[in-house]
Amino acid sequence: MSDSSIMDRIEIVLVEPKESGNIGSTCRAMKTMGLSRLTIVGDAVYDERIIRTFAVHSQEIWQRHRRVESLENALQDSVLAAGTSRRRGKKRKYFFVSPEQLASRVHSIGEGTVSVVFGREATGLTDEELSLCHLCVEINSSPEQGSLNLAQAVQVISYVLFNAEREETRFRPIDENRIRQVTDIIDESLKSIDYYKGTERPLVRSYFHDIIGRASLDEKEAQRMEKIFRKIAKLKIHKGR
Repeated sequence: MSDSSIMDRIEIVLVEPKESGNIGSTCRAMKTMGLSRLTIVGDAVYDERIIRTFAVHSQEIWQRHRRVESLENALQDSVLAAGTSRRRGKKRKYFFVSPEQLASRVHSIGEGTVSVVFGREATGLTDEELSLCHLCVEINSSPEQGSLNLAQAVQVISYVLFNAEREETRFRPIDENRIRQVTDIIDESLKSIDYYKGTERPLVRSYFHDIIGRASLDEKEAQRMEKIFRKIAKLKIHKGR
């Protein structure tokens, strides 16, 4: 990943987790997706041995974690706080967003810490705690077993955030001006090999223009397509000698 600044700003907040194994698994889930900032709310004492066992190759996240007394303290510096929950209710949020919608929001926001908040294993976030968050994220799941394990929930949302960052930095489709440039090269190459018959040239050109636009090529793909059609034109010239 060429630019990890967005991932560096994301903070995973666990509110009074109970199981040491879940904390260790959370550390592992975070590191696999390029996250490193962990905050734990509460003053519980955890089993270091279990945490280190579950935090495979990611024990440093536990070692550097931040501990605060309340969720309000945890979110003091956050420009965006997203609480995770599947429970609806009159005192809960008016609407829930998906992990993908959260990722889109994160990528549109400016500098500052983005906190993703996870509640207790058994009861989740209270109404008051969720009200401290700016929005609520829901992971769609089967009605037969709708509740994910804490570390599993962290893994799902971390993956979506990580994948969105990869898409943002790795793939940028060419714009209309570039589409026309590629179309021009295809058009001239076809003309040079005497492909066109009668008045079909505008239709064929429009055909390739629309296909390239729908394909959403990135710059490397566009350059490769140009190279192929230039080579076709050169082959015609060499055969004509």
